[in-house]
Amino acid sequence: MILHGYWRSSASYRVRIALGLKGVSFEQVTHDLRTSAHKSADYGFINPQHLVPALETDDGTSLIQSPAILEWLEERYPSPPLLPETSYDRAIVRTMAAMIGCDIHPLNNLRVLASLKTDLHAQQHQVDAWTARWISEGFSALETLLERHSGEFAFGNAPTLADCYIVPQVYSARRFNVDLSPFPLVQKIDGTAALLPAFAAAHPMAQPDADKS
Repeated sequence: MILHGYWRSSASYRVRIALGLKGVSFEQVTHDLRTSAHKSADYGFINPQHLVPALETDDGTSLIQSPAILEWLEERYPSPPLLPETSYDRAIVRTMAAMIGCDIHPLNNLRVLASLKTDLHAQQHQVDAWTARWISEGFSALETLLERHSGEFAFGNAPTLADCYIVPQVYSARRFNVDLSPFPLVQKIDGTAALLPAFAAAHPMAQPDADKS
């Protein structure tokens, strides 16, 4: 199995976490987003969107979009489960994941931030304010759900798909110096997850292509 990604990509980070929690071995191929390596014709055959991540399965199938990849992993490798038992509880976990995957992350990924600078001539402080606004707004709503449903992790006391989304988004928030003090449960879950080997191994700075300079 081959994961095409980039060390600092939040979406790639999600998939690395899930693969680790499932105990699935994989190889990595990096595509440096800063140099537009993901826009090559060869990679376009694997992922027509020219985005990361993409997962090439053992049978040669290419899967794209991290939500679809995570759901596939859950179905293909059901143990340990990353979704709860009941349909209601699964909906809550998917809601938490969607808050990040649909409403926070798309507004502060690299191509959007680059567009703010090149198309709208935004200055760096304006880009930072844009990023902080959407992360903070999303985390505020997420914090409310965590008050209702979290234990040691986002939903109860075992990692779920929600944690696969939350931890990378916290990493991104810290990169942009977003004030996380209003979100104690988000921070608690991130800290708990950091103690698990699967989360530690998936961390951007643990990746072979990480920029450690």
